[in-house]
Amino acid sequence: MARTSKKSKKPAHSNRKYIVGFWTLFGIGLLVAIFVFLLAGWGAFGKMPTFEELENPETNLATEIFSSDGKTLGKYYSENRTPIKYEDLPEHLVQALVATEDERFYQHAGIDAKGTVRAAVYLGTRGGASTITQQLAKLLFTEDVSSNPFARVLQKVKEWIIATRLERQYTKEEIITMYFNKYDFVYQAVGIRSASKIYFDKEAKDLNIQESAVLVGMLKNAALYNPVRRPEMVKARRNQVFEQMARNGYISETEMDSLQQLPMKIEFTPEGHDEGMATYFRAYLQGFMKEWIEENPKPDGSEYSLYRDGLKIYTSIDSKMQAYAEKAVQKHIAHIQKEFDRQNENNPTAPFRDIDNAEKESIIESAMKRSERWRKMKAQGKSEEEIRKSFTEKTDMRIFSWNGTIDTTMTPRDSILYYKSFLQAGMMSMVPQTGEVKAWVGGTNFKHFKYDHVKQGRRQVGSTFKPFVYATAIDQLKFSPCDTLPKTRFTIEAGKHGNQNDWSPKNAGNSDYEGMVSLKSALAQSINTVTARLIDKTGPQPVIDLVGKLGIETDNIPAVPSIALGVADLSLFEMVSAFSTFANQGVYVKPVIVNRIEDKNGTVLYQHVPETRDVLSKEAAYVTVNLLEGVTQYGSGVRLRGTWAEGRQDYERAVTGYPYDFKNPIAGKTGTTQNQSDGWFIGMVPDLATGVWVGAEDRSVHFPTITYGQGATMALPIWGMYMKDVYGDDELKVSQEPFERPENLSIEVNCENYRSSQESDNSVPDELDF
Repeated sequence: MARTSKKSKKPAHSNRKYIVGFWTLFGIGLLVAIFVFLLAGWGAFGKMPTFEELENPETNLATEIFSSDGKTLGKYYSENRTPIKYEDLPEHLVQALVATEDERFYQHAGIDAKGTVRAAVYLGTRGGASTITQQLAKLLFTEDVSSNPFARVLQKVKEWIIATRLERQYTKEEIITMYFNKYDFVYQAVGIRSASKIYFDKEAKDLNIQESAVLVGMLKNAALYNPVRRPEMVKARRNQVFEQMARNGYISETEMDSLQQLPMKIEFTPEGHDEGMATYFRAYLQGFMKEWIEENPKPDGSEYSLYRDGLKIYTSIDSKMQAYAEKAVQKHIAHIQKEFDRQNENNPTAPFRDIDNAEKESIIESAMKRSERWRKMKAQGKSEEEIRKSFTEKTDMRIFSWNGTIDTTMTPRDSILYYKSFLQAGMMSMVPQTGEVKAWVGGTNFKHFKYDHVKQGRRQVGSTFKPFVYATAIDQLKFSPCDTLPKTRFTIEAGKHGNQNDWSPKNAGNSDYEGMVSLKSALAQSINTVTARLIDKTGPQPVIDLVGKLGIETDNIPAVPSIALGVADLSLFEMVSAFSTFANQGVYVKPVIVNRIEDKNGTVLYQHVPETRDVLSKEAAYVTVNLLEGVTQYGSGVRLRGTWAEGRQDYERAVTGYPYDFKNPIAGKTGTTQNQSDGWFIGMVPDLATGVWVGAEDRSVHFPTITYGQGATMALPIWGMYMKDVYGDDELKVSQEPFERPENLSIEVNCENYRSSQESDNSVPDELDF
């Protein structure tokens, strides 16, 4: 008999038990989650930001340096971040961000519940759950992302809480702006504005849709999606951004297809303290700002930070004039260096001259002991023998050349000789009437040669000092440029004017010592004996007093007659500002490099007030300018005029940019020091004074002859090329008019009129009775 089986039924209370168990566990989990969130909110798992910190999250902002024409010259920063406003963000940039990073950004309150559930169910394989607000919370308040899973969960909880608080505190637009301003795009590009400048050399508001997509694509991982190192990977990521934009209706499928076919282009422009425009100026400005910060605390007594407080420095530099100055220096020094190297080919003590091998070794020894290598090895406890040995061992290094940086192998000792063979330069241009410095070039390459030859360097000034002697004589004795003096040899005896020995200066070159010469011709031809006669008449101290009033430090200028020939070591900065006084009708205006400083909110912290003083009468200043005009009319600066020397070999080899062919009035003076160690030219037009110095680091490194070593060859071409560019730029409006003549000028500067008056009066003024 077959058995029949009955299907057993589970009791109803058994199912109820599972349901109760599930909800119990769910309730416990929910309570635990709430408890964890409460603990996190109370700071149990680490400090939570206060209301004030949420209101003003700490962000390091770069200090920006602006030119007088509104261009950014550079920045000082610990993080290269410059904030941007929401209205300056292109619409397609915001759309790309939302489409790629947080599709429901405008619908949630900081946490995307749908995204969170999806991420939990699929373990993140179908996209993460982190919203833009959560990412901002992480950037602002999570210092280090933990690798420990449990700790990272707690960090996530904190970020969720902070995100909800940020949403209550800020608008959606403010959150997007803060996020773009905070993100680090690598290569010192912190924030979207810096990233736009560094990767595309433009402001963020000018980004096109392809560029916006590249930068948004980098938000996933800027180090991985690096457009400089991995362009193909970045292009693929960019195209993913376009897909997300199409998926969310910001662009059409057709637009997406077209955009994805475009090549991936960047304009990589790294920003650093060694890069960009006006590097030497920015280095000097850094010191200026540190002094200003020490003397000007915040209202609460704390110090401003040059690297974190987002100051705005509005300088006197004109970006176009600075660019013209840097171009002129680079072009001329690169060109004349070739001739300098050619003339050193058979020099047994190259690059030095007029010294023996023992003196050469002494120079190298001194350079070794001043080097960073010596300092570091000594700090490491190395013996002097070990340190010296290291200078003779070949090592890999990157060295400067005019054809670009070279990777090579050489001994540190040889590298010292290599770098000492380079000619250097300094150049400064300023407006005499305002003192504003418009261009500042401290050297040829800041990355390799940090020494600033505008303010830091002090060199003998040679004949560029003579106008101060002439100006003193004109001011004291009312000399005319047309007055004549003998060129004959002249001696100031020992014991007179502080002389310890007889002083009998010689004239340069093949100059003769016969006949009479006008003061204007004497200065134009730089006749030393005439200058000696003038300082004998005025005495050295009045000359020193004058140059002191002209802004030159006089502590190291001895009160002896030989100062008339420029034996004092002075800076280019001092010389240009002093000469500017002549062009400004005798009024000295202290050079200014900063017009205004603002804090990050635009509050003015500093406004420049001009410092001026009357030094010379208008008459004395104008007559001095008239004398200096003779230098460029028929003296050592005449190569600024005409085209008469075209085709000459020495001009082709060394006078870069010739012919200049200026027609307008130019007052100037060349200067050449002993052995051609220094070449100077300072030239002025009514509203711009510009000085140039050229030489080598060591004074024993120089051209063998005055043909190439004089100021008219070494320095003047830089002035000529610079001024051609300045005059070629109509926006700059630099004057080509004559210098302003004072009313009722009592000193005759027209030599034809002067000679006519002298013919009717044969007496010799006492001051000319030498």
